[in-house]
Amino acid sequence: MVRRTRLIRHAAAFAAALLLSAGLAPAASADGPPPGPNPVAVQLNAYWTKARMASARPGDTGPRSETGLTNRVLSPTADGPRPGEYIPPSKSFDGMPQAGTFFWTDATGTGRTCSGSVVRSPGRDLVLSAGHCLKGYSGSSPKRNLGFVPQYHDGLKPFGIFPIRNNGVYVPQQYYDLGEHAGAAYDFAFAVTEPNQDGTRLQDAVGGVRLLTGTGYYHAPVRMIGYPARAQKPLECWCWTTKWASDDAADPGTFPRIACDAFVGGTSGGPMLVPWPGGWAVIGVIGGYHTGGNTPQVSYSAYFGAATQALYRAAISGAPPAGPTS
Repeated sequence: MVRRTRLIRHAAAFAAALLLSAGLAPAASADGPPPGPNPVAVQLNAYWTKARMASARPGDTGPRSETGLTNRVLSPTADGPRPGEYIPPSKSFDGMPQAGTFFWTDATGTGRTCSGSVVRSPGRDLVLSAGHCLKGYSGSSPKRNLGFVPQYHDGLKPFGIFPIRNNGVYVPQQYYDLGEHAGAAYDFAFAVTEPNQDGTRLQDAVGGVRLLTGTGYYHAPVRMIGYPARAQKPLECWCWTTKWASDDAADPGTFPRIACDAFVGGTSGGPMLVPWPGGWAVIGVIGGYHTGGNTPQVSYSAYFGAATQALYRAAISGAPPAGPTS
């Protein structure tokens, strides 16, 4: 009996560890006080109606358009689909809880959107995206109805909406200083959320993926997810990443490269995921070289290394976020 009890305890501990490793740890114990409503989220939820979400335009301003055509004339050396290269198709689906989309309004009142993913953090409140999506919200800049909707699809908010905390947007200082082209290697960002309408923290509601850094450029298989603006569902595509050395002096650096069809405006910030024990890990987000790529068939990410880890530590510690110097 003692041995059986020990085995049960060990099994329970192992199961709990597995849940934690997957980012699927259970919410706070029912013995504690229930979370209270978040009035900021209640107001934000009322603002973002189905019609407003459906009409939001891409928040990313890269060369890719909403229609899947490129907005710039490519030079002979600019990277795009290579002759004879297989481009895996993407497909619409209902999404996954750890991936979602940001909604906000710009200075003209136009709705905007960019993709993101929930990464595990001690505060259970962190979203990863692209720097070019969130760079306008540093410090005390007006947030203009900025919130994150995990697993948005068909006009639904399955887990509610999570406002972004004041002074909660973290973009590398190098990205502000160099700009989105010369600073393409720093095109990533974190956003610290507030609880949703019910007072539930983001990671308690949906779980999270593990952030991987310093793991190289070559990964397979890779599952890429993104939210095209004005689409009712996100896209997913399976492929692999390789190393791309920039051929454009204006966008210097080396970047993970992935071929997947139809990743147009709005998909920036979407995660590049690899299977991980008990769940998923993220090794990149759509961005970097030419803010994500010259064409909808090939995407990039800034390389996740020491700078990404440093930004993550700043976000989870509550350090003052970086911002434009002028």
